[in-house]
Amino acid sequence: MDNSTVRTTITLPNELLEATDKAVAEGKAKNRNEFVAQALRRELAKIKRAEIDAALAEMTQDPDYQAEVLKMEAEFAFLK
Repeated sequence: MDNSTVRTTITLPNELLEATDKAVAEGKAKNRNEFVAQALRRELAKIKRAEIDAALAEMTQDPDYQAEVLKMEAEFAFLK
């Protein structure tokens, strides 16, 4: 991942900014920027996991995929 940074501006509800500042004061992040970056990374990872889960769920409905799984299971069963 590229470690360069870009300055941007965001608008937040007061309660989010206050909660962020409290978390920073409690040592949960070095500063607001780090806290927001951590939150964005977690949210993006959550979205990516959901996309992967959806793709896997879709695969379970694919007859070609199911046939391939059964074929592999039979091949591995033979090796036991």
